[in-house]
Amino acid sequence: MEEEDLPYEEEIMRNQFSVKCWLRYIEFKQGAPKPRLNQLYERALKLLPCSYKLWYRYLKARRAQVKHRCVTDPAYEDVNNCHERAFVFMHKMPRLWLDYCQFLMDQGRVTHTRRTFDRALRALPITQHSRIWPLYLRFLRSHPLPETAVRGYRRFLKLSPESAEEYIEYLKSSDRLDEAAQRLATVVNDERFVSKAGKSNYQNPDKVQSLNVDAIIRGGLTRFTDQLGKLWCSLADYYIRSGHFEKARDVYEEAIRTVMTVRDFTQVFDSYAQFEESMIAAKMETASELGREEEDDVDLELRLARFEQLISRRPLLLNSVLLRQNPHHVHEWHKRVALHQGRPREIINTYTEAVQTVDPFKATGKPHTLWVAFAKFYEDNGQLDDARVILEKATKVSFKQVDDLASVWCECGELELRHENYDQALRLLRKATALPARRAEYFDGSEPVQNRVYKSLKVWSMLADLEESLGTFQSTKAVYDRILDLRIATPQIVINYAMFLEEHKYFEESFKAYERGISLFKWPNVSDIWSTYLTKFIARYGGRKLERARDLFEQALDGCPPKYAKTLYLLYAQLEEEWGLARHAMAVYERATRAVEPAQQYDMFNIYIKRAAEIYGVTHTRSIYQKAIEVLSDEHAREMCLRFADMECKLGEIDRARAIYSFCSQICDPRTTGAFWQTWKDFEVRHGNEDTIREMLRIRRSVQATYNTQVNFMASQMLKVSGSATGTVSDLAPGQSGMDDMKLLEQRAEQLAAEAERDQPSRAQSKILFVRSDASREELAELAQQANPEEIELGEDEDEDEMDLEPNEVRLEQQSVPAAVFGSLKED
Repeated sequence: MEEEDLPYEEEIMRNQFSVKCWLRYIEFKQGAPKPRLNQLYERALKLLPCSYKLWYRYLKARRAQVKHRCVTDPAYEDVNNCHERAFVFMHKMPRLWLDYCQFLMDQGRVTHTRRTFDRALRALPITQHSRIWPLYLRFLRSHPLPETAVRGYRRFLKLSPESAEEYIEYLKSSDRLDEAAQRLATVVNDERFVSKAGKSNYQNPDKVQSLNVDAIIRGGLTRFTDQLGKLWCSLADYYIRSGHFEKARDVYEEAIRTVMTVRDFTQVFDSYAQFEESMIAAKMETASELGREEEDDVDLELRLARFEQLISRRPLLLNSVLLRQNPHHVHEWHKRVALHQGRPREIINTYTEAVQTVDPFKATGKPHTLWVAFAKFYEDNGQLDDARVILEKATKVSFKQVDDLASVWCECGELELRHENYDQALRLLRKATALPARRAEYFDGSEPVQNRVYKSLKVWSMLADLEESLGTFQSTKAVYDRILDLRIATPQIVINYAMFLEEHKYFEESFKAYERGISLFKWPNVSDIWSTYLTKFIARYGGRKLERARDLFEQALDGCPPKYAKTLYLLYAQLEEEWGLARHAMAVYERATRAVEPAQQYDMFNIYIKRAAEIYGVTHTRSIYQKAIEVLSDEHAREMCLRFADMECKLGEIDRARAIYSFCSQICDPRTTGAFWQTWKDFEVRHGNEDTIREMLRIRRSVQATYNTQVNFMASQMLKVSGSATGTVSDLAPGQSGMDDMKLLEQRAEQLAAEAERDQPSRAQSKILFVRSDASREELAELAQQANPEEIELGEDEDEDEMDLEPNEVRLEQQSVPAAVFGSLKED
């Protein structure tokens, strides 16, 4: 014993049954000689024989000690004996069994290893056998002992029958194919079997003699419907290997007539075509060996013809597959007819089969098209009677939708029209629209379509067209009245009816038709009817029935959505301008500015202002401008202010124009609306003085300061200036936030204000010298010499005359009034 061991020995003497104390001691002695370490393990296990940790570490250390020695070394036997001693206490530990079995496998002791595996299975509970069997099976597969492996697998399948596929693979690899086929047949016939790989194996080895392969595969065809293509190909391949080529061909033909999916059909057809090609190639090789010409070989010609026919049949066979999937697919039936192009008998048979097979309630597509196409085929071939019979049968079919039956009736009428049987066409459509014995609602699915087709607008529309072209005025009017009574009319039908009456000079009747149509519909569907009605009424009566027209407009505008109000108001105002009173027209325009959508208000105000100026003169537009500026958005209000101010300038009202500019400046940021400020500046240069210029500049600074207090606006302007369209305030100073952002905004605002001051044009350059308070006397003298376009020249004589006037006398002077003031009242 060494001096360093004393603390551990003393601790063990105090706690000799503590596993932790022994493990700490063993961990400390890891570098000691192997016999010393083994002795320490033995001491610990003598006191604690049931400690799994000690046994696991001890056995692992003993195996590591002999790892690089020869398997014949006696040390291996000592380690084996150590394992056997461990299992006296640790026989329920699967990890120790697995390590021991792997250790024996490495030694190559087959019999001893197999017996150890069996002992492990007997010692462990069955719930832990799943840990032993994978290593056991790997051991069985690693040695060429098929009989031993088969017996082991049979025992394993009793525990895990779902692993039969693994056993079958082993049987195939060991060339025990007959037993593999029997086991596979058992698995296939077991309905409870679930493959671990998610699929089944389909094998047809030629060495199998004890099974009926045909019966097995055909049984699989009914059970494994998702693998039909593989199974059919496997069955055909079995017969090809067996040399029964005709039987294989029969299998292929049966397969392509029964498969239900395109994938299975493609597999079978490709395999079939490859089989035919291989047969032709084999026959050509045989003919070349015998030295015969191809023309003389009848069998080869037959095989070539069979192959060509197979290839040409592919589209038709594929169409059959799709129809087997869904026999009610109308489009596929039409495609099948197209494949039979040029063969009338097959086309007739296909149409007959289609109309008998397709169920209208299950159909994909429009089933009536089959009947119509069938009748059209007879018509194209000159058999009109047969076509009429087909369409007559179609009218008795219980379609799912009323529109299908209506289309059939319309086709009946068009058939007669194409052959100039106009009376017969009218009779057919009148028959279709006749009241049935039992009336039903259009969407009542419980009633057959024959009882609901009388409400089909398609049939009624065609009948109305025919009556207009072929019938009388009374019959046509009766048809339209009937449509309105059934309440199936559309706005277009109402307009057509009114236009028809107008063409025949029944104007009041046409207006009644409009009224009936208006009672049937609500906004926005009634918009076209109102527009047409009002236009026709004004064109007919003009100002003769003005009050009636006004009532109509008021009725139309009652409840009219803003989207459709503009057209009606303009039409109403035009009526008042032409036939009514000007003040009524202005009232209509004023109502229109409130009733239309916000996006249309600007255009409406422009029209209002223009018409008011033409009728009453420009002075009457002042109140309109004021209201427009109050109502419109800032952008449009700014435009209105500029126009308003320009008008006042033309009228000589300089103070009013200046007040308008001052009001508009509150919504004009100097940094974004420079055009407005330039316009005001030009105005002050022409008409102002030093005080007005100073006032304008003061207002500009005030407005700019107001906008500078808006943080969001400043941020957007700063980003715009910096060229970053998607940045944020933080992007201007990365790494800063909070108060730093506010400080940055303030600095940037000051910078923008300084730039705005620098951007202002020099007062000396613009010759507005009277604004500068520090102007020299020479500059003021030069300014005084400049001509003012607004200056009124007063001669010396006039001054003298004024001095001679009496104190109570006032000298008057006449000035011409601008023509724009009078508007339409101006004399020619």
